[in-house]
Amino acid sequence: MSVLLASLNALEVYHLLEVEGIACAIRNEMLSRLAGEVPFTECAMQLVVLRGEDEWRARRVLEDWRASAPASGPPWRCPGCGECLEAQFTTCWRCGSMRRA
Repeated sequence: MSVLLASLNALEVYHLLEVEGIACAIRNEMLSRLAGEVPFTECAMQLVVLRGEDEWRARRVLEDWRASAPASGPPWRCPGCGECLEAQFTTCWRCGSMRRA
């Protein structure tokens, strides 16, 4: 298992991979709460793919996600539940629906 992403906010990406059918896990989920008290490099959540054969596809999904995620812009409305979300989010926190282009 190789680390695909180290972050203090890996949960959104975890959901993205699960929706794509890629089995993954988050390491250090509880440890990440210590950020600030413990150096980021030691406590960041780590997203890992559980099956080696899925790694190339997971990397492609992450590349596409990074390329398409706007850093800023207008809020968007979730197509699943109608929740209003800020531009930097690509997945609805309430129902898990993905933002449509």
